[in-house]
Amino acid sequence: MRDMASDERVPNLQLLEDRTGMSGRFHTPGTAQYEKSAKLVFDGSDRLPAVTVRPRSAEEVSRLVQAARELDWRIAVRGGGHGFARHALAAGSLVLDMRELDTVSIDPARRIGAAGGGVLAGEYTRAAWQHGLATGFGDSPDVGVAGLTLGGGIGFLSRRDGLTIDSLHSAEIVLADGRIVTASEEENATGDHRDLFWALRGGGGNFGVVTRLEFELRPTAPVTGGIMAFEPTPENLERAVSAVLEAPDELSVMMSLMPAPPMPAIPAALHGELLMIVLPCWSGSSDRAERMLAPLRRLGPVAEQIAWAPYPSLLQGPPPFPEPTLPASRSGFADTVDRQWAERAIDAVRTAPTASTIQIRPMGGAIARVPSAETAFAHRERAVMAFAGALTPDPGLLADAHAWLDTTTASLGLTGRYVNFMSVDTEDDVAGAYPGRTMERLRRIKGDYDPANTFSSNHNILPARAEPSAA
Repeated sequence: MRDMASDERVPNLQLLEDRTGMSGRFHTPGTAQYEKSAKLVFDGSDRLPAVTVRPRSAEEVSRLVQAARELDWRIAVRGGGHGFARHALAAGSLVLDMRELDTVSIDPARRIGAAGGGVLAGEYTRAAWQHGLATGFGDSPDVGVAGLTLGGGIGFLSRRDGLTIDSLHSAEIVLADGRIVTASEEENATGDHRDLFWALRGGGGNFGVVTRLEFELRPTAPVTGGIMAFEPTPENLERAVSAVLEAPDELSVMMSLMPAPPMPAIPAALHGELLMIVLPCWSGSSDRAERMLAPLRRLGPVAEQIAWAPYPSLLQGPPPFPEPTLPASRSGFADTVDRQWAERAIDAVRTAPTASTIQIRPMGGAIARVPSAETAFAHRERAVMAFAGALTPDPGLLADAHAWLDTTTASLGLTGRYVNFMSVDTEDDVAGAYPGRTMERLRRIKGDYDPANTFSSNHNILPARAEPSAA
């Protein structure tokens, strides 16, 4: 499909309204509704979509997809939350803003939760918590459930329950030809789409527009969690990672090397100073919490605010950023965090050209017990996922930030990629997310379901071309 400037596409808007029967529902630059749908949290680019629309049902999404293909409009999908992919709302595209598909339903008897394609993690989590249940969705309430799930989903319950995709029961999806199907591991009323279900679990938004997801729910009592801050020494980082990897599955932790934000839990004298900030979540029995956190406390926190609290309270959104905010981010995986690795990570943050962080998420537990070939997330056996990120409001610093990413990921020996934490998608980055046979299978499935690459405003997987028939 062509990628044309928005003002070249607007004359076709009448045709789009006629084909979809959605007159008056489309928004163009200069309108308040357009700004709400076209503006991303982590994007200061000048690549403007042509038109935005908020569908209210899978049937409307189907009509939009079919009309866009017929009229040669590029399609981009906004799931509702924040993300790092700066190319997601491509120039000249028709943006399907999914935020009116916002229904959440919880079936406590079956322990199944359902979320529309525009639901945010916090909305679902609060609804499930009313029944003492949870599905793990990362660490922020402001991220879209659909986008997070399609990339894998790693967060505060992952070592206990696995990645978010390990809790996915089924997904309703609009395909490139406009069909509405339900994909699951079992045959169902809309056909056998088990290969598609495999691809959706980690393969990103390459295969269609997800309009509804069903998840398994697991009993979750109040958890012990909060924040601990430490001096950023190689010894502290090495020992903290080891402590989590050796702990029971109920302990998941997110660690960040970063300048201390102005949080009440951190003394004002430390604001802006480089710290190792640890966000633990113990989801086991409360009487074991102190013992499980003891190895971290022995490192000597300079600040701490830990409490037994409802699980939804642990989900905290990103702090406000200056506008525009340009992201440069890259993820990868490592098999060990030793003293030398930790020293290189700390030095990288100290010498970054702009506000930067390195985040470390110990894996293992339930994540590693699912064979890598069972889903499109291909890095389950790795010890940690690491994320290097830089944010700047100054476009002039973006090239330096990307150069810092190159140097940092190389010095840390990070291999592989996690698509939910990628701001760009070079061929090497996408290949790192989906290595070897994973990519081969994804390309075959893409060729089956989206041979024209209709859904390309993502970390794109190119469809495999059909083999020519024998003469």
